[in-house]
Amino acid sequence: MMAIFHLSTQVGIDFTASNGNPRDPTSLHYINPMGTNEYLSAIWAVGQIIQDYDTDKMFPALGFGAQLPPDWKVSHEFAINFNPTNPFCLGVEGIIQAYSSCLPHIRFYGPTNFSPIINHVARFAAQATQQESASQYFILLIITDGVISDMDETRHAVVQASKLPMSIIIVGVGNADFAAMEFLDGDNRTLRSYTGEEAVRDIVQFVPFREFRSAPKETLAKAVLAELPQQVVQYFKHQNLPPLNSEPA
Repeated sequence: MMAIFHLSTQVGIDFTASNGNPRDPTSLHYINPMGTNEYLSAIWAVGQIIQDYDTDKMFPALGFGAQLPPDWKVSHEFAINFNPTNPFCLGVEGIIQAYSSCLPHIRFYGPTNFSPIINHVARFAAQATQQESASQYFILLIITDGVISDMDETRHAVVQASKLPMSIIIVGVGNADFAAMEFLDGDNRTLRSYTGEEAVRDIVQFVPFREFRSAPKETLAKAVLAELPQQVVQYFKHQNLPPLNSEPA
């Protein structure tokens, strides 16, 4: 018997101050005269790859690390379309539209906390496990300039998420030191939380976007999706669930 499952992708975008003032041409969020920037390039390139596998092509798009109007409190999991009850964007174009509209209305701040957005998606993944058939698998796509402030909490969040039907793809933009991302992507060792608990399986894939900017789409796709099929199979095996067949998008 084959289990049909739905892939659901959520997007997290880094709006912390380390990216630079979006009005400054050196900022990773500065939209140049051609109408693009590092984040838009990454959203477009990676989003097009993932949307081919997403069941409904409706993406909840969240931001983190910015101060929001009207009270300018910092948020680490806000809907970039400013509609918390319906944060969905239709396709990659919808994400780009929401991102471009959001940019002038927020203030970049910090710290760069990953754990709230990981826990946000993990809550949905946990709810999905309560269903009789494991019919949903979640992908969290994080686009960031790479400096994590809450490493202990993030490690803990990833270890807990490794028990759930979810994977995390981190796309690093800019030229920062991405050593922390390589650490989370436990290819060479099993990731442990600060309490010593081991991840049940590797669920993080890190892709440094600068290495693929000029590469063909197929090369980027291979890097982005390198570990996802294995991660999905490992989850279903771990749960003693039947073989899989993803629902055609």
